[in-house]
Amino acid sequence: MGIITVLWEKWVEFRRDFYKITLAAMIAPLMYILVFGMGIQTISHGQPYLNFLIPGVVALTTMNGSFGAIAQNLNVQRLYEKAFDQVMISPTPLWQFITGQIVGGSLRGIYAGCVIIFLILPIGTKLCFNGWSFLIMFLNGAVFSTLGLVVSFYAKSHTDVPRFSNYVIMPMAYLCNTFFSADSMPHGLREVIGYLPLSQTSSMLRSIANREPFSYTGILLLAGYLAVLGGLSFLFLYQKKNL
Repeated sequence: MGIITVLWEKWVEFRRDFYKITLAAMIAPLMYILVFGMGIQTISHGQPYLNFLIPGVVALTTMNGSFGAIAQNLNVQRLYEKAFDQVMISPTPLWQFITGQIVGGSLRGIYAGCVIIFLILPIGTKLCFNGWSFLIMFLNGAVFSTLGLVVSFYAKSHTDVPRFSNYVIMPMAYLCNTFFSADSMPHGLREVIGYLPLSQTSSMLRSIANREPFSYTGILLLAGYLAVLGGLSFLFLYQKKNL
């Protein structure tokens, strides 16, 4: 019941701010597609650059949607509303609270990605998004929702979350196989970036979109990130760190 309660809270928040959330999910990705995909007419990997770009933008959108839905809200609740005091004394098990937050954030990320997929339909790229695509989007959203949990627990002030976004989320958004292939990067840096969760998500979504086989290792890596970050979030909450 605790998980359902948290998901219901997320649903009420989504329904209340539906237009704001939808517009926020649309504007930046559409600008990327219009400026880079349509404004720059080029070929990448033997196909129109737009076909290369769109799966990366979908992956990027699920990351931003999931991380943003969790990190900022929980940070405000913890530091200013002191809502975590109620969570700690409530009969809801803490693991259910954490699981509900992760699932809710991941669903928000999938919604943001689906908005972009729907908007590019009139372009006629013939890209394929199937059940595997949505599973990968869900896992990617879960990873960054959990990262948002860790950051919100670790932050000591309201400015720490935007600062973390500038240091970590924004570099990943541009470097992790989204706008250009990581193959062109220097040896060493290329391997490090290639193992980041957004790189794995972009690569798998792009393979599926172009009806090519993808590596299931990427799913295992995303599950590994989820397990590690989930363990950290449980550690922070159960030890009442920074609460």
